[in-house]
Amino acid sequence: MTKHLNVRQKMEARLNEILGRVQRIEGDLRQSHDRDWTEAAIEVENDEVLEGLDDISRAEAVHLRDALRRIEAGRYGFCVQCGEPIAEERLEALPFASTCIYCAQK
Repeated sequence: MTKHLNVRQKMEARLNEILGRVQRIEGDLRQSHDRDWTEAAIEVENDEVLEGLDDISRAEAVHLRDALRRIEAGRYGFCVQCGEPIAEERLEALPFASTCIYCAQK
């Protein structure tokens, strides 16, 4: 577990950042729309963009939590499908990767 302490700290920081973003998005989405129909239409479009960002953020949070659980369990860095080590380059590019490049391409 100490082997991945730096990775864990970065993931936890990123997770906190994402959770803060999700809170801000939820707050923005709860705001009432303008009475002017033109402004209301623009606000609805903005809400759709915010909802998309919210979905992406929540998905990333799920991946980060899963990776943090793998670190705790001592399984971080190993493919969840074949059990082989995940290349360091892949983990550097995508720290929450759960599969090796070969299984990811299947």
